[in-house]
Amino acid sequence: MRYQVKFREDALKEWQKLDKAIQQQFAKKLKKCCDNPHIPSAKLRGIKDCYKIKLRASGFRLVYQMIDEQLIIVVVAVGKRERSDVYNLASERMR
Repeated sequence: MRYQVKFREDALKEWQKLDKAIQQQFAKKLKKCCDNPHIPSAKLRGIKDCYKIKLRASGFRLVYQMIDEQLIIVVVAVGKRERSDVYNLASERMR
């Protein structure tokens, strides 16, 4: 089963502001997630059905939600890890 990636409108705006090199790194990792999106070590606590993708060198994070019934990965938030900003933003958007 292969999942399809979709973006929330606000997450897409954040994505478009990213440097092209960072977009490519995230795209490569998202492509891998399409085949196996349930990565236990990437699961976020406190936000239902959400996982993260980390780019350690740049400090960026991407938070995505799984919709298993429809085989969809929804990108919820993209941003810097500093002060847990991206995680707080994702939590807010999931309410």
